Amino acid sequence: MTEEPRAGQAEHSPQYFAAVALVRTADRISNRFGRLLRDQGLTNQQYNVLRILRREGRALPSLEVAERLIQQVPAITGLIDRLEKQSYVVRRRCEHDRRVIWVEITPGGLELLSRLDQPIEDLTQQLFRHLPVDQLRRLTEVLDTLYSTMQDEGAGDAGVSGDNAG
Repeated sequence: MTEEPRAGQAEHSPQYFAAVALVRTADRISNRFGRLLRDQGLTNQQYNVLRILRREGRALPSLEVAERLIQQVPAITGLIDRLEKQSYVVRRRCEHDRRVIWVEITPGGLELLSRLDQPIEDLTQQLFRHLPVDQLRRLTEVLDTLYSTMQDEGAGDAGVSGDNAG
């Protein structure tokens, strides 16, 4: 990824090449997960909502779910609507503040995630099979550091190994 600049093209910094490599790799990984999840009728974002709710073990306000998503979505309501139509989540209004909508994973949603656990694990093993564990840990540290600095600058939610991790 350290290509030479073409005539009339500016030289790029190491940061530029790192960003391009990261985006390119993230896109490829996202596509692979997308294909796996599509076979189960889910998008990456829907899977992430279910994963967050399972990990929490209780209902969460919909806006809190939205804050924890790996990829931010413009309308959490539509995402939850589709999951509710598939009977993977239920919603209810907060009794004390009718503006707050609580979202909870259903037994059907839990069963779906249970069926997906091994295929997801198999895919992650396949995607990262060429990296030794020490490099994977270092990669996670580097990505968490980058993410944290971006969060400090007002760009996001939890880190790679935090709530957003699978």
